[in-house]
Amino acid sequence: MRPFLILVVTHVFLCSHPLLAQVPDDFVSLWLITTTDGNEYVGELIEQTDLEVRLLTKNLGEITIRTEDIVSMEPVVPEKMLQLQNWRRHPHASRYFFSPNGYNLSEGEGYYQNTWVLLNQVSVGVTDYFSIGAGTIPLFLFAGTPTPVWLTPKFSIPVSPDRVNIGIGGLFGRVIGGGEGSSFGIAYGVSTFGSRDKNITVGLGYGFAGDEWSDIPLITVGGTTRIGKRAFLLTENYFASSEGEVAALISIGARSLAKTVSFDYGLFLPVATGAFVAIPWLSLTVPFGG
Repeated sequence: MRPFLILVVTHVFLCSHPLLAQVPDDFVSLWLITTTDGNEYVGELIEQTDLEVRLLTKNLGEITIRTEDIVSMEPVVPEKMLQLQNWRRHPHASRYFFSPNGYNLSEGEGYYQNTWVLLNQVSVGVTDYFSIGAGTIPLFLFAGTPTPVWLTPKFSIPVSPDRVNIGIGGLFGRVIGGGEGSSFGIAYGVSTFGSRDKNITVGLGYGFAGDEWSDIPLITVGGTTRIGKRAFLLTENYFASSEGEVAALISIGARSLAKTVSFDYGLFLPVATGAFVAIPWLSLTVPFGG
């Protein structure tokens, strides 16, 4: 059962991933450019310099866009042109259900995420390459129960913009009211392959609790693929091995974009318990800024 579940989840995203599709170079002739004011332009690339990009569009004719005004630029196949002209930019492309990928929030862009009412996090792009978030589960509301709080800084490095991005960061927290040794967290590095709308991420991290760091790495594999104007498939998976035993937590789900919010929903499946257990996930995200 374990290998089968992992194989199914991975297969869905590998088969739909643009980098693995073996598309001929001459088949990609159009480009999608997203600018800092939220507009999107689709057209044929005429010229690109360090200062500007000239694009031949269907409705506006030839336009010139300053490089400093471009948020993202990615090739698209001709059959998707009419769809992409009406698709919203993905406002939460820097993460999956919870785990980060190599993309970053733009400067001034942010979101508030609430999962199952109790888990709360706010994240904001300080620059185009650095973001930070703060989160908590407010257990103090229940008779002063010790409450975890955390920060999530992340640096993003576009090795090849909209194709290969690297992220370095961590989750660093403390349980308020938990006494000594109540710190916890993880330091990680991730590599993301693909565009904001379709990508796969592989990551490696080491966790800690108190003053003790784990000597067992946590491996993450995540991915997303756009399946419609406002819909995405998501997966987020964790693997750890100790003394020949592999523990895994895999997931499959979706993201729906509404006008002012988005919803993530899916199932997380622990596959080292010896029994089939499905943990539901439901979260609401409200973007702001940008």
